[in-house]
Amino acid sequence: MERVFQKNLICDIKKTFPGCIVLKNDPNYICGIPDLLVLYKDKWAALECKKNINSKKRPHQEHYVDLMNEMSFSRFVHSGNREEVLRELQQTFQS
Repeated sequence: MERVFQKNLICDIKKTFPGCIVLKNDPNYICGIPDLLVLYKDKWAALECKKNINSKKRPHQEHYVDLMNEMSFSRFVHSGNREEVLRELQQTFQS
């Protein structure tokens, strides 16, 4: 289930980036905004959690993930690419 995946992802992010802040965004406030905002030192990232690679994307999600990736770092993350996204996030936060 996506909720369990998201909860475990948040725990791993907090372990990997001590002192970070992980905010869960309200999907009803801005349609398509990514699920999570990760604040770490002077950097930030937005993550849209999906159950798996084939999960349906809601309207505007691709737009916001692309836009926020141009600003900083943003990805769709699911069980199949989780480790890759976490590695990319670590590279971004360390640069």
